[in-house]
Amino acid sequence: MTIVRSSAIAAAALLLTGLTETATAAVSLDRTRVIFDGAVKSVSLRISNENKTLPYLAQGWIEDPQGKKITDPLVLLPPVQRIEPGEQSQLKVQSTGSIHRLPQDRESLFYFNLREIPPKSSKPNTLQLALQTRIKLFYRPEAIEVKRADYATPFQEKVTLTRSGDKYRVNNPTPYYISLVNASSTLAGKAAAGFKPVMVEPKGQLDLIPSASALGSAPVLTYVNDFGGRAKLVFSCGGSECKAVPQEKKK
Repeated sequence: MTIVRSSAIAAAALLLTGLTETATAAVSLDRTRVIFDGAVKSVSLRISNENKTLPYLAQGWIEDPQGKKITDPLVLLPPVQRIEPGEQSQLKVQSTGSIHRLPQDRESLFYFNLREIPPKSSKPNTLQLALQTRIKLFYRPEAIEVKRADYATPFQEKVTLTRSGDKYRVNNPTPYYISLVNASSTLAGKAAAGFKPVMVEPKGQLDLIPSASALGSAPVLTYVNDFGGRAKLVFSCGGSECKAVPQEKKK
């Protein structure tokens, strides 16, 4: 979550950093990512006001990969709404007529944003924080729809690694974005020092940080699945090429 607005007396502003560490959002979202399937025209998201005494405004919008607000080919409705204390509501991500102009052989990336706006305080010199949630939104064309049975063999298992010197390169041959959030040298090992989470675009490649020596000869990568859960890929390497061991073979 990101703080997007604050107002207070000058002395309180100096404490802003410390206060934000414990700030808790009042308006919460029911997921950590959105998958917009090309077979449907809209996707509904549930939002909740966790504050039991105060109403909040919920402001939402969609951005392109460059962070620019858009209303085409996806639009969020309603853009602003009031949520009563302890109540729930819905937002709808809806496609427009130009949705089919997006690539139909791979996913497209957008970002869903939700900002909570607290009621104005009646007390003077009060610090108010407006927290913002920003999550990934993937448009997944109907041609590459992932059906329920397909989850038995996750598409992430098609990822391969190539070692060159002291670097591992991630190769994503799939039409889907793949988010890697952890890396280690063993299945039960700690995260490799210096690892930086990455997202590999469809049909894309990128180098992993840290070095290959820190990840060993059988790296383990953790990815985020469609439901926001985290799963591991255990790689078996032969020479400079590494392949993920299918889940059923890990038992």
